[in-house]
Amino acid sequence: MKTTVDISDALLARAKRHAQKVGKPLRAIIEDGLRRVLHEESAAVRYRLPDRSVGRAGGENPLDALSWQDLRAEIYGEPRA
Repeated sequence: MKTTVDISDALLARAKRHAQKVGKPLRAIIEDGLRRVLHEESAAVRYRLPDRSVGRAGGENPLDALSWQDLRAEIYGEPRA
């Protein structure tokens, strides 16, 4: 398919020099670049929240016994009253 894309003169000149150096047509260089960007995007690692759970799985929540003031102190790392 043919399309028109605006590319800066300096970038196009570099791409043409690279294509000539590696012996590929400019079209192949552009297609390779697009494939690389799209592959990197699909391979990006998604952020996973760290496990900050308390207590044992299925066990009692040790934070249930705390008052609101003690819970707040625990959250913010303040000494308990």
